[in-house]
Amino acid sequence: MAEEQQLELKPQGGKKKLLIIIAAVVLLLLIGGGAGAWFMLSKGGDKGSGAEHAKTEEEKAAEAAAKMAMYVVLPRPFVFNVEAKPRYRLVQIKVALMVRGPKNEALARLHTPLVEGALLKVLTMASAQQLSNVEGRAKLKSDALAAVKQTLRSVTEENVVDKVLFTDFVMQ
Repeated sequence: MAEEQQLELKPQGGKKKLLIIIAAVVLLLLIGGGAGAWFMLSKGGDKGSGAEHAKTEEEKAAEAAAKMAMYVVLPRPFVFNVEAKPRYRLVQIKVALMVRGPKNEALARLHTPLVEGALLKVLTMASAQQLSNVEGRAKLKSDALAAVKQTLRSVTEENVVDKVLFTDFVMQ
């Protein structure tokens, strides 16, 4: 009977080894997948994403150039007379236009005679008293800006000029 009751022991180390190997493979896959995702999402990962990044930088530069302030100085000063109580006064004003971007600069230069005509119409309507004080000149600038914007909008259908600047102002 002793021979019959002999127990057979099966080695169980194979299951443990198999579980350890599976756990190690899963762990390596998780680490490798995380590292791969980090590499792909970082700047140096995919060459396509670098090209897209450069493209957006070029677009940003183009947008910045379109918003950049540029100045168009009108070639001739405006010289005109205004009526004052004892006598007429001579006024000379040099004007520059502030525009945004090269497109608007080109439009303002192209339509310079039209701009000069609109400005001359507004400036010659001013009185000596209005030209003598700061508030009057500020109102004259805003009236000139409105006239220039309206005139250019009727031709170009765009808002071309942002500001009208008096760069030189002489009244004798």
